[in-house]
Amino acid sequence: MLTELQALGRAMPLPRIEVVDVESDPVLERRHGLDVPVLLLDGTVVCRHRLDAGELKRLLRKG
Repeated sequence: MLTELQALGRAMPLPRIEVVDVESDPVLERRHGLDVPVLLLDGTVVCRHRLDAGELKRLLRKG
């Protein structure tokens, strides 16, 4: 997912991307456990497992 986000970021401006190891935080591991990778935008889940570029673009336009 990170590679796809980086490619998308070359085509359009994206907010800063922060990579977090879910397994290093017990709260995040309980919340997202088997749903990694997960992409959040302002604390809201955009997609899980694979990038949903359409949904991300929609949320960025909205936001």
